[in-house]
Amino acid sequence: MTPLRTARELVGRERSYHADRKLGWSLAFVAGAINAGGFLAVGQYTSHVTGAVSSAADHLVLGQHPLAFTALGAVVAFLAGAVACAVMVNYARRRDLTSAFALPLLLEALLILLFGVAGSGLSQETALLLPATVLLLSFLMGLQNAVVTKLSERVIRTTHMTGIVTDLGIELGKWIYWNRSKDRGAAVQADPERLRVLGGLLLAFFVGGIVGAYGFKTIGYTFTIPIAMVLLLVGGVPLVDDIRSRGAGVAGDSNSNSN
Repeated sequence: MTPLRTARELVGRERSYHADRKLGWSLAFVAGAINAGGFLAVGQYTSHVTGAVSSAADHLVLGQHPLAFTALGAVVAFLAGAVACAVMVNYARRRDLTSAFALPLLLEALLILLFGVAGSGLSQETALLLPATVLLLSFLMGLQNAVVTKLSERVIRTTHMTGIVTDLGIELGKWIYWNRSKDRGAAVQADPERLRVLGGLLLAFFVGGIVGAYGFKTIGYTFTIPIAMVLLLVGGVPLVDDIRSRGAGVAGDSNSNSN
């Protein structure tokens, strides 16, 4: 399968469980890489809201109000990213575009590049850029999580692993019970495909974290460039298809009117 065909399959209008699974694994890898690299850059993880809410509560009690506001800002930024994704997807769907899910991925790629550019100045303007970078990464994570959540109809999540591990434990519990139960008719059998998807998401996030941490440690913020380029390719192909089809439609209308 060519890269162009793969890009159309991953974020195209026609969805399949196979495509959702591959996109989920890919984006879980990206989230793991950016989350780990972002931690080395700003000293905190930005992929899950639970930690940000707890951090805000702790800092408020300790009287560390600037840190509390930064944590609350991260929650709002994550929410804003999800809102932005929903707006873009619904906008594209209303206009019958094939790039409905590609637009948020393109924005995510640009934000990752922005993180790489802005990060190079963190050591010089830490007091100003550090909170802004936290907000940027939180917005990015909210955007990405909403993409795959909408695309898979709330089946797959990619930026936080708590739900993934919980669902994986439930499926493993079903598998253990099924294999030990004497009354197979009363037991609920585990879904092997769901086990593969959940296990793949957890593994992809973990491997992405290793790659992101190693890349950031060895080459710095440049590690964001290849990640962004992959997202630009995946999201850019459907967008180009839409531009070409709209252009062909306009040209066809012009020809028909002239005749």
